[in-house]
Amino acid sequence: MDAVERVRKLIEIMAAHDLAELEVEEGDLRVKIRKNIPPQFPPVGFGLPHLQHVPGYHPALQSPGEATEEAPPSKEENLIEITSPMVGTFYRAPNPGADPYVSIGSEVSQDSVVCIIEAMKVMNEIKAEAAGVIVEILVQDTEPVEYGQVLFLVEPAEG
Repeated sequence: MDAVERVRKLIEIMAAHDLAELEVEEGDLRVKIRKNIPPQFPPVGFGLPHLQHVPGYHPALQSPGEATEEAPPSKEENLIEITSPMVGTFYRAPNPGADPYVSIGSEVSQDSVVCIIEAMKVMNEIKAEAAGVIVEILVQDTEPVEYGQVLFLVEPAEG
């Protein structure tokens, strides 16, 4: 079983038993997974109304005086989300100084590599798994990502 599959199994165990933290050590492999850890500081732009369209933004985090109107339906409703299959560090390019795998406007197919996520010192290529055009990149290079976090938005290919 590869490292990615091991991490997925551990996440399933955590969910099945409603665990907040799990730490496993086998030989030279050490994995520690946590969930629901409160942020230590408010996110950039905290409480700004224009963030309502940003994936992961929760109206409960708004300032008390802010309106909680629903954002009008937009073109984004038909976008495909490319999510992180693991916890790790996000890299847009195969190595420092190289061109990124994709940019906004890049056409991708199901087998197109869109980024790398480093987990447990293993570089894992992440594929688009959908055909279309990259319309938004939601993570900065070298930023830590969580399991299931949306990394890219793709406008599906027509046809």
